[in-house]
Amino acid sequence: MAINKNKIIREANLKILLVYPEYPDTFWSFRYALKLISKKAPFPPLGLVTVAAMFPDSWEKKLVDMNITTLTDRDLMWADYVFISAMDVQRKSVDEVVARCQKLGVKTVAGGPLFTTGYDEFDHIDHLVLGEGEVTFPAFLKDIEQGCAQHIYHAHEWPDISQTVIPLWSLLDMKKYSSMNVQYSRGCPYNCEFCDIIILNGHKPRTKDTEQLLAELDTLYNLGWRGGVFIVDDNFIGNKRKLKTEVLPTLIEWQQKRKHPFALSAEATVNLAADPALMKQMVRAGFNTVFIGIETPNEESLAECNKQCNRGRDLVAYVKEMQRHGLEVQGGFIVGFDNDPLSIFKNQINFIQNSGIVTAMVGLLNAPRGTRLYQRLKRENRLLSNSSGDNTDCSLNFIPKMDYSTLIDGYKHILDTIYSPRQYYERIKTFLRDYRPVKRKQKLQLKSHHFEAFFKSMWYLGIKERGRRYYWKLFASTLLKRPRVFPLSISLSVYGFHFRKMVEKYINQPIGETLERRASQKSSG
Repeated sequence: MAINKNKIIREANLKILLVYPEYPDTFWSFRYALKLISKKAPFPPLGLVTVAAMFPDSWEKKLVDMNITTLTDRDLMWADYVFISAMDVQRKSVDEVVARCQKLGVKTVAGGPLFTTGYDEFDHIDHLVLGEGEVTFPAFLKDIEQGCAQHIYHAHEWPDISQTVIPLWSLLDMKKYSSMNVQYSRGCPYNCEFCDIIILNGHKPRTKDTEQLLAELDTLYNLGWRGGVFIVDDNFIGNKRKLKTEVLPTLIEWQQKRKHPFALSAEATVNLAADPALMKQMVRAGFNTVFIGIETPNEESLAECNKQCNRGRDLVAYVKEMQRHGLEVQGGFIVGFDNDPLSIFKNQINFIQNSGIVTAMVGLLNAPRGTRLYQRLKRENRLLSNSSGDNTDCSLNFIPKMDYSTLIDGYKHILDTIYSPRQYYERIKTFLRDYRPVKRKQKLQLKSHHFEAFFKSMWYLGIKERGRRYYWKLFASTLLKRPRVFPLSISLSVYGFHFRKMVEKYINQPIGETLERRASQKSSG
C-alpha cells in the first residue's frame, strides 16, 4: 500500500528546537559584571521567541540559549528541526552547532542577520529563511507541512509589523537574564555608510500599534518580570510624532497604574537632545538610559560616513542636556575612518571624559557585508575579509588609510585610558554631577540577588581589584551626598569591572602581524 508522505508530515506534531548560539566574550556580553549579579546573559533571544510564537500550537517547542545553558546531543536528537538565529559575532558557535546537527542527522533551519547578509556561505544548512520573518516564515511553514520545503526563502518586501505576534516568552528561564527586551519599530531614516540596518530593515521606520506594544509589556508583567526592559529598535525616535501623541502618553499611564515595574532603555540619535518635550515624556514613561551613536568628534569623519544628524553640533552639550533630563547616555565611538587625523585618539579620550559617558563602546571601523562602506572598499581593493561582528576585538576587515600599527596602538591606548580605574571613576563623577533623575513613587522590590550583588561588588571592587580606593571614594561620596543615585553608582562600578577585564584581553592580543601580512599580500596581488 502506498504511503502518502505529505499527509504524514501535515498531521505530525513536529518537535522544534530553537537554538541561540553562544556569544564570545565581548564588550557587550557583560560576562564579568553578570557574574557579580548572578545572571547568565544580558538579554534573551527576542527573534527566536518571536518566531516560536508563529509555529502551530500543536507543535512541541523548546529553546536552548547557549549563553545560559549547555546544548546537549540529547536536545538535538529530540528535535525534528533545529532553528538557529544569530548575528555575525556568533559565527564560530553557529558553525559548531550546524556541524553537530549534521553529524546527528538533524535538519537545520537558519535566519537572522548573519544569514540574511551572508546566506551564500551557508549552503550546508538545510533551509535558510531570510529577511523579516513575517514575510518568509509563513511560506516556509506551509511548505514544511506539505513536505516540499525549499532551501532558501527571500523576503522581497518590508512587512507591516503591526501584525507581528507577541513573543513566546514562556519558553525562557527569565531569572537567568538581567533584562528583557521588546521591539517597537524597524528601519532607520538615515544612511550611515558603515551601517547595515537599512539593508536588514529598510529606510522607512515601521512601527507597531500602541496597543500591541502594551500587550507585549502586559505579557512580561503577567509572567512576573520586574526590572529592565530594553527596546531594541535601532532608532526608537524615528517617528517622533507617533511617539509624542500616541505611544508615550499611553505608556506613561500604563507605568503609573502599575507603579513603574519596568526601567526602560532604548537606542536613539543625538538629536533627541534638541527636543526637550520628547525627553521629558520618555523619562516620565520610565526611560532612564539611551544609547547614542556618537561615532567621532571629527567633522571630516562624520561627513565621510554620512552621519548627518551629528554634524555641526556641540555633541558634548547635547549629551549633557540628555543627562540633565534624567537619561544616562551610553555612547558608541569609532576610530579608523579615512579622514581620522593622528590626534583622533586624544580627541576621543577627551570627548568621552568631558561628556561623562561612562559606558563608552569604542570600536574599530569595520565594513559589514552589503553596506555602502563594504561596496566602496571593495571597489578600492581594500577589503580583506568579512567582519568578525565584534568591532572591539582589535580586528579590521580592510586596509586602513592610517598606518596599521599606529591605528591599533592608538585604539588600544584609548581603551587602556578610559577604562583605567582613575579615568573611569572620574567619568562616573562627571556624569553624576549633571544627571538629574526623575523623582517618582514606585515600589522598591529588593531580592536576595540584589544583596548578593552588593556584597560581591564590595569584595571584588573594594578589596580584590586595583583601583579600590577610587571605588571607596565614590561609594562614600554618593552614599552620603546623593543617596538616590547610590545604586546607580554601584551598578556603573560593576560595569567598569567587566570593561577592564575585556580591555586586558584586547590589548594583549598579538594580531597586528597577521593583518599586516594579509594587507601586504593583497596589495602585491
